Amino acid sequence: MSAWQVRAIEIKFPVSAIPEELLQNVNAVVREDQVVFKILAKDKASLYTHFVVTVLNEKGNDFAHQTLGYNKLTRISEFNATVYDASGGPIKRLKSSEVYDQSAFDGFSLYSDNRIKSADLTQATYPYTVEFEYSIEYNYLYSIPGTILGGEKYSVQHASYQLIFPQELTPRYKTLNVATEPFKQILSGGQQSITWSFSNLKPVTFEPSGPPHEELLAQILAAPTLFEYDGYAGNMSTWEDYGKWNAMLNKDRDVLPLAAKQKVTELTKGLASTEQKAKVLYEYLQNRTRYVSIQLGIGGLQPFPASVVDETGYGDCKALSNYMVALLKEAGIKGYYVTVNAGKNAERVMVDFPSHQSNHVIVAVPNEKDTLWMECTSQSAPFGYMGAFTGDRLALMIKETGGKLVRTPVYAAEQNRQSRTATVSVDAAGNAKASIRTTYSGIQYENGGLDELLGTQYDDQKKWVQNNIEIPNFTVNTFSITGYKRKLPSAVVKLDLTLSRYASVSGKRLFLSPNLMNKASYIPPAAEDRKTEVLRYSNYEDLDTVLFRFPENLYPEFIPPAVKISSRFGEYEATCQVKEGEVQYIRRMKVWRGRFPKESYKELIDFYKSVIKSDNTKLVFLNKT
Repeated sequence: MSAWQVRAIEIKFPVSAIPEELLQNVNAVVREDQVVFKILAKDKASLYTHFVVTVLNEKGNDFAHQTLGYNKLTRISEFNATVYDASGGPIKRLKSSEVYDQSAFDGFSLYSDNRIKSADLTQATYPYTVEFEYSIEYNYLYSIPGTILGGEKYSVQHASYQLIFPQELTPRYKTLNVATEPFKQILSGGQQSITWSFSNLKPVTFEPSGPPHEELLAQILAAPTLFEYDGYAGNMSTWEDYGKWNAMLNKDRDVLPLAAKQKVTELTKGLASTEQKAKVLYEYLQNRTRYVSIQLGIGGLQPFPASVVDETGYGDCKALSNYMVALLKEAGIKGYYVTVNAGKNAERVMVDFPSHQSNHVIVAVPNEKDTLWMECTSQSAPFGYMGAFTGDRLALMIKETGGKLVRTPVYAAEQNRQSRTATVSVDAAGNAKASIRTTYSGIQYENGGLDELLGTQYDDQKKWVQNNIEIPNFTVNTFSITGYKRKLPSAVVKLDLTLSRYASVSGKRLFLSPNLMNKASYIPPAAEDRKTEVLRYSNYEDLDTVLFRFPENLYPEFIPPAVKISSRFGEYEATCQVKEGEVQYIRRMKVWRGRFPKESYKELIDFYKSVIKSDNTKLVFLNKT
């Protein structure tokens, strides 16, 4: 047998070599996770990754997929993969023809010079092991891939993370939930290295209503200090310096054509306040432009010039925000380009680690004691409103003097209000007619995508109505949805419904739930020996006033007593008041966000159990005939 044949059947990564404790309650075991990032110059770097994972069942198959991105400044120099059976014998090697190479089309980008190479080595027989090995060359230095050490439902047998660099380009690093100290050494040629090594890491358990996952995972983060991207050199050691680099990218890109300048003058003529001028210019931008993702050039970080947006009528978040700043400037208003990490569950900015931590751009105008905010990618967002996508988080305001961290608006529970009034006429057979008016304000203006429905087609609005009526049997007779685009926006939904068998009849008795369409149903799952704090992200208030009318032959036999629940997590009240032929039900629930001690979790469960019990209380009426 030749030496090549011996190597070809070499046994590697047998499942039997995995410690038994790493196989408990997991879908996969990472056998090796080696990352080496080397800084070669201020504008050049490389990445080497060796990743081996044993997939134990179909829930671990995602580990058998690998996707690498590249563009004109990034080259994938090596991409190899091998699959092994349970005994560690090779059963498949990745062929170049099996690597899927395509444009990194995300479904909404108009232009992009990003591409991806991907491979899928999923197998049908378990367990199996996949080995990936790849190298990437970067003709720039801007961000440094970090590493996450473990996660939920998978364990790690061995992992290492190494940074190699010349002393004058020493990167910065930050560790989260890592107790291991790095090994530092001087290499040949004046290079230095920092290396972390780990063995036998068990899976992380994420508890219900717990902290964000990034707070619990062991991570190593890294970022350059001095860097250069496509000819733009900068310093990232402070937010101020990093902001200066961003300002350099935008320099001289806020010049408007003459016609656009004249339009600004026309629109703002006679308007006295900064807010009035900013609002009319924002609405002009909304009516004249549309959002299109554009991922070209310097990593999608530099906006198109304002003149291009004015001419074409489209742009991405960077271009549209830069255009808004240019319109404001022409009106004598100082607007600022603000980078933010957007998304309802976006990771928080690490204040002590200046680096690229954003994926979106908005605009801010400091205005005396207030700040005016503008989401420039939306054609329908109210002026001054920052909702769940960008609200209540730190963002980086780009000023001439550098970057400054600022906080986007956060709304109190009373501002995030759902207020409902209803009149329900019930007949002796339990059927009813209901007239309902609900006002959704603040963050609740976005409930179920309500804010995006304003001005859309009738069928889309009706679908939303049908999906958001929490009553078992109903027919929508008529409805209307009206939006009020203010800095604290609201929407009013009016419904006229027929409710079949809303109340149940048994003999001479009629049973009816007074909570018309706002019953709580979620109970946090039990968690024994809780380890983490309790986090509540919602901050809102619900008010319901429902007036029930009954025929004269029905009279109340049982009216539930008033309920009042107080907790560190919120407040709840429910009362029923009887008048001749009528019962008025009033419910108020206020919930607060915040961090609470782990010992309070049972109190959270008890709070929701008590609310659900009250919400499901029945009224009982007796038929006199």
